[in-house]
Amino acid sequence: MIPPADCALGLVGRSPRIAAVRQLIEKSARNRVPVLLLGETGTGKEVAARAVHNACARGQFVPVDCGSLVGTLMESELFGHARGSFSGAIENKKGLVELADGGTAFFDEIGDLPLEMQVKLLRLVQEREFRAVGSLQWRKVDIRIIAATHRNLKAEIAAGRFREDLFYRLNVFVIHLPPLRERREDIPLLVEHFLELGRAAGLHPFSPEPEIMELLTSYDWPGNVRELKHAVDRMAAMYSASGFPAYALPSVLQNLMAESAMRHFSGAIESTAAAPVEDFRVRPPSPVFSIPETEKATIRNALSAAQGERAKAARLLGIGRTTLYRKMKSYGLTCE
Repeated sequence: MIPPADCALGLVGRSPRIAAVRQLIEKSARNRVPVLLLGETGTGKEVAARAVHNACARGQFVPVDCGSLVGTLMESELFGHARGSFSGAIENKKGLVELADGGTAFFDEIGDLPLEMQVKLLRLVQEREFRAVGSLQWRKVDIRIIAATHRNLKAEIAAGRFREDLFYRLNVFVIHLPPLRERREDIPLLVEHFLELGRAAGLHPFSPEPEIMELLTSYDWPGNVRELKHAVDRMAAMYSASGFPAYALPSVLQNLMAESAMRHFSGAIESTAAAPVEDFRVRPPSPVFSIPETEKATIRNALSAAQGERAKAARLLGIGRTTLYRKMKSYGLTCE
């Protein structure tokens, strides 16, 4: 189990970067000023938004997907409408803003909001009031406004795609969510967390081998925490008593694993200079470089140099015996 301190506010990790985010969330929860969450896709902006709401919970947390607010009914979706205001409006309807009254409205990907809706949102942020479609009355609401985006809003303003006045109304309390590559020390905790969630969902429990954990930690994760979760879920879904096949990993990780193995193998050969094995060599790369073929040839050479002793071959390669057995099975290699 992960210690409570390492998953406080729903944010998993113990790195200085995530600790700083927790501190900012706690400070922002002490008041009702707008909060702007910035960060790459998949960094956990909605998790942070819910943490702000839960730290001083009042009312409902209502997420608003700004990218989906398109077409003629987007204003009705956000602010509601009065009966008879347009064809098909057979009764009064509450919008998402009214549902959030007394609580929190989370405008996810605010940078995707169309310009015509930005001006209407500006009044909501500034005056805390809105008007339903077809209504002549303005209605006051008591809401905390949290917005999030992966876009550079200043660049969007320069391009004419985002209103400068709305930006300054939202840019009051800013929290930057760091990408996963800038807090790699949190990856083992995140993997453990996702495995616990997977067990609760019925996925097979397993503990990643050190080589796999090293691989997960070394990858840059352009999709951030969301991409890592998908990879862990895939491994858990494909796991069996004999481990999980190499194709359980995303293709980019398979290639990274093979490249890492080549570097590891080469380093292992150099480190055995005091007791060299003359017939154990890594085949130099050819113009058409095939990582799997090179890895297969290297393992075959190691087995030959070790006279079929798998434990000795694993030591030569600098990998665990379980990893060697899995690779031999994958490539159809034997000790003969």
